[in-house]
Amino acid sequence: MDPLHLRSAGTSVLLAFDSGEAEIVHWGADLGASLPSLGLLSPPIPHSAYDVPVVAGLLPQASSGWLGRPAVRGHRTVADQAQNSVPGFAFSPALRVVSAEATLGGRGARIVQADAAAGLSVTSELALHEGGLLEISHELTNTGGEPYQLEELAAVVPVPGDAAELLDLTGRWCRENHPQRQAIRQGTWVRSGRHGRTGHDSSLLVAAGTTGFSNRSGRVWAAHFGWSGNHEQYLDSLADGRRVLGAAELLGPGEVVLAPGESYRTPVLYAAYSDRGLDGITDAFYRWFRARPHHVDTVSGRQRPVVLNTWEAVYFDHRLEPLVELATLGADLGVERFVLDDGWFRGRRDDHAGLGDWYVDESVWPSGLTPLIERVTSLGMEFGLWVEPEMVNLDSDVAREHPDWIAGPSAVSHKDGGRLPLEWRHQHVIDLANPDAWQYVFGRLDALLSENSISYLKWDQNRDLAEYGHAGRPSVHEQTLAYYRLLDALRAAHPGVEIESCASGGARVDLGVLEHTDRVWASDCNDALERHTIQRWTEAVLPPELVGAHVGPTHSHTTGRVHDISFRAITALFGHFGMEWDIRQATPGERETLRRAIALYKRHRALLHSGVRVNADVTEPHLALHGVVSQDGTEALFAAVALGTLAAEAPGRVGLPGLDPGREYRVEAVLPTPADGDWKDTFAHVSPPAWLADGATASGRFLAEVGLPLPILRPEHAILLHVTAVG
Repeated sequence: MDPLHLRSAGTSVLLAFDSGEAEIVHWGADLGASLPSLGLLSPPIPHSAYDVPVVAGLLPQASSGWLGRPAVRGHRTVADQAQNSVPGFAFSPALRVVSAEATLGGRGARIVQADAAAGLSVTSELALHEGGLLEISHELTNTGGEPYQLEELAAVVPVPGDAAELLDLTGRWCRENHPQRQAIRQGTWVRSGRHGRTGHDSSLLVAAGTTGFSNRSGRVWAAHFGWSGNHEQYLDSLADGRRVLGAAELLGPGEVVLAPGESYRTPVLYAAYSDRGLDGITDAFYRWFRARPHHVDTVSGRQRPVVLNTWEAVYFDHRLEPLVELATLGADLGVERFVLDDGWFRGRRDDHAGLGDWYVDESVWPSGLTPLIERVTSLGMEFGLWVEPEMVNLDSDVAREHPDWIAGPSAVSHKDGGRLPLEWRHQHVIDLANPDAWQYVFGRLDALLSENSISYLKWDQNRDLAEYGHAGRPSVHEQTLAYYRLLDALRAAHPGVEIESCASGGARVDLGVLEHTDRVWASDCNDALERHTIQRWTEAVLPPELVGAHVGPTHSHTTGRVHDISFRAITALFGHFGMEWDIRQATPGERETLRRAIALYKRHRALLHSGVRVNADVTEPHLALHGVVSQDGTEALFAAVALGTLAAEAPGRVGLPGLDPGREYRVEAVLPTPADGDWKDTFAHVSPPAWLADGATASGRFLAEVGLPLPILRPEHAILLHVTAVG
């Protein structure tokens, strides 16, 4: 069978079949159109090893000599002569190619491998998109006559031996997506997520790269697993020198048992190769996102609106007058979407009660939400609403009437003696695998959207659950798929409504949920210093138009830090911009700077939400410079950020990456400016660099290679630079 060669955007994926099974023999730099015979790739056979070359297949298997983690794990239960059920059969399949065909005009492949004796067939689909992003998924079908219990079906990509370092992301509540880095060693490195959702500590990106790979240099092979439930990501580094980067849904005992003829499909593994550092990986993901037909609008009149969320302004204190005051002030500043957060439904005066009772609280809103909605929309803003549909408080009508709707480890409800999981924020999870519970939740949200002029749902999910269960069996898999179906059903019934994925901040940020929603909330932390790192690494994969980024209070509610308005505004500009702040408490100077920041966002949001993301490699550990360059190279915005006290007296010259080297550019500081109240507090110099007052003109090559001397920023301050092509 002839090999299949997928090529796009400087990347090649080469599939060979000479061994009888599918094997990715190369994933990396483009190989060109002419290829030699792949027989030259047959490896030597060492001492004390199998007598034939070991194949590291598209689905690595023990039957081919693979001594690492197998891609397919499971077994079949059959009846013996006494009709007793005996487990353990078909534990090690020998899948071999049945068919392989090119798809997507040569940029994709569909491969069927089967083992008739084991009664298993796996169909693999690969797609190398025009921006260089690779998608891999598998579907396993039980072709045998007895049930097959699946334990794991993984998707993997090979990583070459010159990848020496591994970078992944981790975190916690209010500190999501922070990087950690280590040398690649022999053995299996594993990251497990057992949260019942993606998790605050989930790695949005796992990247293997050459020694010292950075933002702008080095070769990198990276992957993301698009799934919102339990999962594992791993790097398998074997003694024979071969490595694979893989991921799989983490299934509970007996969670997926396939009857004869039934199938299981993996979530998608997304992978990208770059020969220009991590920014090349980011570019591949951004190109894929923005080519989707259902991607959010970033270029027409309905660009990403400026948001005002009420949570850190009023919390549970829902009264019409102060909310109208907030809305009026927000509209005057330029807000385009007003979002009423938690506290509007029955019994919800704090976080102990009410979840599940999705009816407007008549004691708080005797005329319903209509008076507030009408005032908000009359001011020219959209109205949005917070919901947490998957959750329930025990102190709620729905929990009292339907205790069997609470997901957990027992086959019976807690009212009948079953055990409940531990509480988290005084709440439990509604079992969406129960059709009646699913229909109730859909019905209430459908009615809410039908009866009110609501354009946006902030959809929250505020707890982990290690004991997701339906009818006494683990059910994270079913719950996650039911959640996706719920989102899709509501979007189909109300196509004009946008939905945000929030889960105590960034605990459900992945490409799986973003196939069903319109943006994510990266973190509950609005502290601009924390947000800088959170957003930098969230946006390593997700383009900024999908990442909610808000200006929080001067005194951060989650960290206690105090930051100037310009630092908070510059940080929020590089996302889907908004505010979560009682702006009634802002000083006149803060309001004026905020008004200017909102105007800057509106003027540049098409650039921010369509351009190329760049991150400079800066040697000073407490200084960062990042930006967005337009696709045609005519315009850019850069933020220089002091994350702490600089080691040197002055930051020196820093290059502006990503500009067209052959063009002339004008560089100007646009926030803060001498007109802003925090201008002097932003800097720690006796006199600024000469160019700062009137701007600078230089070629893109000069700006990248020589750079400009930056002003001496005080710790936890930033300056925004606007760059435009001259002529």
